[in-house]
Amino acid sequence: MPCPDAALVLTAGMGTRFRPLSLVRAKPAVPIAGESAIRRLLRWLSRFDVRNVVLNLHYRPETITAEVGDGTDLGVSARYSWEQPILGSAGGPRHALPLLERETFVISNSDLTDVDLHAMAESHAHSGALVTLALTPDWDRLRYGGVGLDQRGVVTHFVSKGRTEPAHHFVGVQIVHRSVFSGLPDGVPLESFSGVYRTLMAEQPGSVRGFVSKANFWDIGTPEDYRASSLSVARYEGMSEIPRGQRSLVASSARLIDTILWDDVVVEEDCELIRCIVTDGVRIPRGTKLTDASVTPVLGPLTGEYRMLTRELVATPIASNHVE
Repeated sequence: MPCPDAALVLTAGMGTRFRPLSLVRAKPAVPIAGESAIRRLLRWLSRFDVRNVVLNLHYRPETITAEVGDGTDLGVSARYSWEQPILGSAGGPRHALPLLERETFVISNSDLTDVDLHAMAESHAHSGALVTLALTPDWDRLRYGGVGLDQRGVVTHFVSKGRTEPAHHFVGVQIVHRSVFSGLPDGVPLESFSGVYRTLMAEQPGSVRGFVSKANFWDIGTPEDYRASSLSVARYEGMSEIPRGQRSLVASSARLIDTILWDDVVVEEDCELIRCIVTDGVRIPRGTKLTDASVTPVLGPLTGEYRMLTRELVATPIASNHVE
């Protein structure tokens, strides 16, 4: 079964959990093993013949449009749905409907996966669902919510993180019918899982279903997730190390371990960076030693965040995701 040839990619988010990195670029624009997340995602869609792509924009839109342009070099035709204010996971699709021009289309978050869209589309068509969610077997229950299914694959409920019951993990990809959103008011912030889908499931039982596979999923929701996923993608693609950003220079005496460099970075002599993320335009002064840090230019106050100022840089410790 062919995949729908149109998709909405949700790129409007503020990236609050992704700070301080999202102060420099919107989350979809960050590099993953040498290429931005959004370019990787659009290449993945094009491999399934999804050629008509709409991206919703709100926060740091220039960093996304600079990566995508009109999408020609990625094998897609890209258009943009502008949101002011940000409209949420259901309000965004409603606002983008005039650009999508299809009865059925894909919705994707900006995290990365390799789910088989052809198989998912076949499942969606066969079931008669209005919404099909791409799911994998249960993940970390302390960090992620889940999706409950019955034996027929019908979504029965959504559960919050910290749960004890087993559930499936949503990997950020859906196939939906436009009628799910067409009756909603335009320009009003609305959420899908916590609002529209719950109502749909109550009014039309069986209309929301799951497609379960063993697809890979690379989460980039937090700085630590992003660093780990970048390393994982590099290994998955056979790279011995993560490519450095464009025009980035590293002194021969510097020591870098599992460290990500964005564009226009300079690392001076005798530096040691272990498990760090260094964003665009940062110069790491001679002799600097950092471990588990996100390093950004001085961009103004980061309210509520611990900062260590070292001349021309701000280093923010990457918080552990471990829950005691």
